[in-house]
Amino acid sequence: MSQTKTTEVEAVDDSRRVSLLLGLLFGLAGMGSSSAAIALPLMATDLGVSVGNAAWTISLYALMLAVTTAVYGRVSDLVGVRLPLLFGITLMTGGAIAAAFAPSFEVLLVARIFQGAGAAAVPTLGVAALSARYDGPVRGLALGRLAGVAAAVSCLGPLVGGLVEHTLGWRAVMALPILGVLVLPFVWRALAGGGSGARLDILGAVLVAGTSGGLVLLVQSPTSGLTIAAVGALLLVLGAPLVALRVRHRPHGFLPLSVVRNGVVVRSAIAAAAMPASWFALLIGVPAVLVHAGWQPWEVGLLLAPSAVIAMLVPRVAGPLLERIGGSWSLAVAAVIAALSMLMAALGTHLVAPVPVALAVVFATVSFGLGQPALIAKVGDAVHIDVRGVALGIATLLFLVGGSVGSAVVAGLGEVIGIPGSLAALAVLPVVGLLILAPDLRRVTRPHLPS
Repeated sequence: MSQTKTTEVEAVDDSRRVSLLLGLLFGLAGMGSSSAAIALPLMATDLGVSVGNAAWTISLYALMLAVTTAVYGRVSDLVGVRLPLLFGITLMTGGAIAAAFAPSFEVLLVARIFQGAGAAAVPTLGVAALSARYDGPVRGLALGRLAGVAAAVSCLGPLVGGLVEHTLGWRAVMALPILGVLVLPFVWRALAGGGSGARLDILGAVLVAGTSGGLVLLVQSPTSGLTIAAVGALLLVLGAPLVALRVRHRPHGFLPLSVVRNGVVVRSAIAAAAMPASWFALLIGVPAVLVHAGWQPWEVGLLLAPSAVIAMLVPRVAGPLLERIGGSWSLAVAAVIAALSMLMAALGTHLVAPVPVALAVVFATVSFGLGQPALIAKVGDAVHIDVRGVALGIATLLFLVGGSVGSAVVAGLGEVIGIPGSLAALAVLPVVGLLILAPDLRRVTRPHLPS
């Protein structure tokens, strides 16, 4: 008995260390967007482009972050987590250095593409490593801590970016993700090796990445114009049937048929997308309103900083709650909190009142910190271990597309009805997520109904 207790304690201590380190890596990848957004005005002036054009450095980063997640997930199924994560961190670091020293705006865009493609390794491979290494309550705590630390670091992104820009300039802000190189050695031994050893379906990977890119571009088109909308629609219209044919021809290829037909994976990922939609909407909408009202960028970051503390505390609740009520009901609770966050943000930005705005960010942080580990736990339990990586990659892809929806709605619809109105409109997404989750919620509650 004592030996069993000792083993459990060691597992908890190990999960705490590993999840903290992977959460830090995840947060640094997210900071590539949250900190860089603060530096856009100065960057635009220095490189001689408009702020609207400068926003492409965020859009392209987010695009590559979304479309390559599934690729990393599938590669991890075949060769394990270590090599893909090393490749991704190396690519992210190289892109960050190139962005910091970019002599022109065009070079900066290319650097950000590589940076985003590298950063995409962290979300999928981080959760895949935790899902493979731990089980039961320990896994729930580890996933919750991963999401909490990632959200905390991302919450600090605007403040860190504002301070770094003020003291060292916008180029130093672009270089912040290179800190991930310092974290990797400490987590290397904990990463699972192995993999099935099968060959990668390269054509399938290209088709999925191209179709995913079309979806993200189409979502972002309200802020990018008709040309981007046309490109996105073309990629999506051409790519979707080709992906379907490829899956039918190669049911065990890049996109396994067992994952595509898994209703739990698809429903959970679509429902969970409301959480990053709320988060990205606040990252864009709140600074836009407050800076227009006369706030300095670092002051906006300071207002968002308390949410970083909340993010660190969420895992203490998220893990036990996930273990007690399960992934479906945890996602439902996170959806309700996300809806409240958007309504509170709409009120705060309408009144330009810092208190409701800060509370809205706190609610969004709690929603993210609860929703993401619930999604990962549900997806991990719903598929075979041989396809867990790609299933997590597809779920993360849809999860990140939700972030694109949030930013596009605020930037696009915000120009028509105002940012407060666009934030209020986004409160509908979590409600839709609850409706999508209804079959899973009924299935969970049925065993507990009185006979």
